[in-house]
Amino acid sequence: MQRFSEYRIMWVMVLFDLPTETKKDKKEHAKFRKRLLEDGFTMFQFSIYVRHCASKENADVHIKRVKSFLPEYGSVGIIHITDKQFGEIEIYNCGKKTPIQAGGQQLELF
Repeated sequence: MQRFSEYRIMWVMVLFDLPTETKKDKKEHAKFRKRLLEDGFTMFQFSIYVRHCASKENADVHIKRVKSFLPEYGSVGIIHITDKQFGEIEIYNCGKKTPIQAGGQQLELF
């Protein structure tokens, strides 16, 4: 069994910009968001969702799943990064420190 490592554990990030002009657009946007949540993703920002994965192979499963329910219109980006890289993210929020939880780790938002 391979040892857990911050270089083996992955984070999948889904970034999207979907139209919300019509009722149908709004419904598709909500459906996409709901499917992300059902697959274990958490809102990181309004149009950025993240999911912790135990390995690259596990991340690939979730990436494939997201691709299976892509909406007809809009833009969706999918990126996967190591836990080590994710830990290097710096977030600034109007100069205020705000602690948050992500993947079992407490982060401080500034």
